[in-house]
Amino acid sequence: MKQFTITGKGIVLATRLLFASAALTALPSCQGIGPGAGEARTQIRAVGSSTVYPFSTAVAENFMRKNPRFRPPIIESTGTGGGMKLFCGGIGSQHPDIENASRRIKPSEIATCRANGVTNIIELKVGLDGIVLAQSNRAPAFDLTPRDIYAALAATPFGRPNRATLWRDVNPALPAEQIRVYGPPPTSGTRDALTELVLEAGCAADPAMAALKKSDERRFRQICGKVREDGAYIEAGENDNLLVQKIEANPGSIGIFGYSYYEENEKQLTGLPINGVSPGYDAISSGRYLASRPLFLYIKGAHLRAVPGIREFLAEFSREASWGPGGYLARRGLIAMPAAERARYAAIARSMIPMDLASVQ
Repeated sequence: MKQFTITGKGIVLATRLLFASAALTALPSCQGIGPGAGEARTQIRAVGSSTVYPFSTAVAENFMRKNPRFRPPIIESTGTGGGMKLFCGGIGSQHPDIENASRRIKPSEIATCRANGVTNIIELKVGLDGIVLAQSNRAPAFDLTPRDIYAALAATPFGRPNRATLWRDVNPALPAEQIRVYGPPPTSGTRDALTELVLEAGCAADPAMAALKKSDERRFRQICGKVREDGAYIEAGENDNLLVQKIEANPGSIGIFGYSYYEENEKQLTGLPINGVSPGYDAISSGRYLASRPLFLYIKGAHLRAVPGIREFLAEFSREASWGPGGYLARRGLIAMPAAERARYAAIARSMIPMDLASVQ
């Protein structure tokens, strides 16, 4: 797990979680984190997506330069799913203020939040990203379809046990290379996006599976979303640096991660086209690239008055000079939303209007 904070000498990254209690100082209870919450934090704490993590840390750097009166934010890379558990755990200084998410919050997570009194949630879409299947530049590239990817990675493609060992086994036009894919764990938003955008799309290409989706969606998701566990798909955790090392050490293998990280490593990697479209800024921004996805921040409304700096942090995130096409986040790999969407969410960042929880289906 990565954690970010800032010292007078620059950025500090740690591979272990520092408990929030180390950053706690007393705040008057009238500032409203909640009864029985104990001491209140005087610095922002954000958890969640490893994809959103570098963007949030970049914003934190600029936030501190402009607002030295605030204490440095703590930003932890826990994975979207792990972060949601922490975020929805309750109200109070022991619970984070912000969730970085590489997918939208799920209905089940909304239910957990409600059960724990987290009902005032602000949803802030911050940009776009893509799911990239990449391999070493030393390996011959090939084009894939969602059906190819699903047939290679699913535990029971189209309801049958997966016997494929080579890419050629799923499509005779593909090379006779062993299927070895390093990908994110179930707690990752990247894994959720892979399932929804690619695997389920490939599965639904089969008429019988498309019909099953209408008649029994639960069964459809089980057949179409469950990844094989026989060694062809290898969970590589949330450490994208390690993922690149594994691909480099095994030139025939494929790694799955967000576009922003792939862009940082293009000298070593080749992104495989999906349906003939290679991963790239314009392809993702326009929606031509199938595996494109939105990125979000979720903010706990009950913490806005209690934890200093949240509004200012979000104001920095939503500036054109930050998340716009020419902003510093774009230079780090964030793909800017269309102008109208940026204007809409910048207004939410100013007003802090809560989302309609019932709208999450």
